[in-house]
Amino acid sequence: MTKTSGAKALIQSLKNQKVDTIFGILGGAILPVYDALCGDQNIRHIIARHEQCAAHAAEGYARASGRPGVCMATSGPGATNLVTGIANAYMDSSPVVALTGQVPSTGTNTSYMIGRDAFQEADIIGITTPITKFNCQPRAVTEIPKMVNTAFYIATTGRPGPVLIDLPKNIQAETAEVEITNQIDARGYNLVTQPDLAQISIAVDLLSKAEKPIILAGGGVIIANASDELVKLSDFLMAPVATTFMGKGAFPEIHPLSLGSIGMHGNPAANRLISEADVLLAVGTRFSDRATANLNTFAAEAKKIHIDIDPAEIGKNIDVNIAIVGDAKKTLSIIYAAVAKKLQKNRGLAWAKRVKEAKEKLSPLIQDTPKDVVPKTLLSELRKLLPENAIVTTEVGQNQMWSALYFQALKPRTFISSGGLGTMGFGFPAALGAKVACPDRAVVDIAGDGSFIMTEQELACSIMENIPVTVIVLNNSVLGMVAQWQRLLYGKRYMAVHLGKTPDFVKLAEAFGAQGFRVGSIPEFHNAVKQALKSKVTTVIDVPIGSEEDVVPFVPPGCGLPQQRGDY
Repeated sequence: MTKTSGAKALIQSLKNQKVDTIFGILGGAILPVYDALCGDQNIRHIIARHEQCAAHAAEGYARASGRPGVCMATSGPGATNLVTGIANAYMDSSPVVALTGQVPSTGTNTSYMIGRDAFQEADIIGITTPITKFNCQPRAVTEIPKMVNTAFYIATTGRPGPVLIDLPKNIQAETAEVEITNQIDARGYNLVTQPDLAQISIAVDLLSKAEKPIILAGGGVIIANASDELVKLSDFLMAPVATTFMGKGAFPEIHPLSLGSIGMHGNPAANRLISEADVLLAVGTRFSDRATANLNTFAAEAKKIHIDIDPAEIGKNIDVNIAIVGDAKKTLSIIYAAVAKKLQKNRGLAWAKRVKEAKEKLSPLIQDTPKDVVPKTLLSELRKLLPENAIVTTEVGQNQMWSALYFQALKPRTFISSGGLGTMGFGFPAALGAKVACPDRAVVDIAGDGSFIMTEQELACSIMENIPVTVIVLNNSVLGMVAQWQRLLYGKRYMAVHLGKTPDFVKLAEAFGAQGFRVGSIPEFHNAVKQALKSKVTTVIDVPIGSEEDVVPFVPPGCGLPQQRGDY
């Protein structure tokens, strides 16, 4: 044991967890931790310009690398500013560890502040309980190492998610004999990773008899690093693969059996073929409303097999025929071994022919691409300009849906976006976090003007911390997705969506010391992207587009997915 302060015990415990980066903003209630971090060469601290962005950056780091991301803030407003980022990580199952300062918890009658509405006090434990897997507050210095270990264990195992440790200032400053241990205390936290072999046997029998099987891959496939197993099983069964929005990248979208994303703004071929399937193997997905539209009509003809690490997701939204709780990688490996013994490869040629026909008729990527400066062209061209392992983040809105439709993700962990919460402003700070995690790879944020302006202050972070990324602003001068809904569902009764021509994004970038371009043609776009990829500073590429450019197809809420606008 060593006599040390709570702050130093925290930093040492983080090192034991192999933490190399913290995104944060300091304040009075977290000063002892920052003092302990001062001069430390093993952990890099990156100063965000808003705490929400620190949380988003930590999530971008986590999703690009597969390792937990760490963010830190002071008490009160610092802690509450983290909340949106924590909620985003919770909805998208991302391992983020949030550290917050808190007013003193014990001491003399004058220094005891928790519960007294002290300056910058907020009950962050109570506030974040619904949006964290675990949160805690040490009451003694000696509790810190085990508490840190437990937090990281819970954040990264099973279905990942955010955790929060709230650190009273007196606990940070006090000293005690502390053992920096590897112990955890996760009583009541029970993991099921090994799938039920009896359920797998039933699933294999169903897949063996299927004439029109489809695999639906969700974000859980990426989290479990199960993409290779997914491709092997798909190839063997000749089963096409559709992905949820969060599953984009789990299956290479240039693969002949790739159907792209399903859902409200999904690929029409994927939505159509799912409605025709006789067996649906769903892996690591929660069947969200944006993926399924009408729950009663989704894949109505199919027997459904659902694999998920989280038993709470099975049967929550969709009734399934076979439920398998377990790790996706292990489960897919066992299923593949079983079907490989039972079946001959390359059966189901009639279904493969139908899949090919549907893609040729309905897939927006296979159809002709216009040569104008429109989202489809821009994103198709961007794919050609970027290396396979480039990481793309997106903001939220039309830019996000255009990216899902037209930008092909070739590898897992290369497409990062806010799925469940739909947080505008997510993409840029997430891009910074991804670049920190993967400094040798190109990172591009596909943005809309309305979303980028919410967190553009992080240009300062990118310049001062030497984190060069590229931001492509699809600039239509409106809040595009909401305007589209008002256009299609409210008879063009526009309200509160017009943003005008301010700011000038090129001048904005230059004001922060970044590089800015405005492009008006495809050759200019090519040149700007190529210069951005070589630049040692962040580049903002402003691409003006039409204010009435729609994302198509579009499925209004409550409709069955096949009833889309398009060639049906």
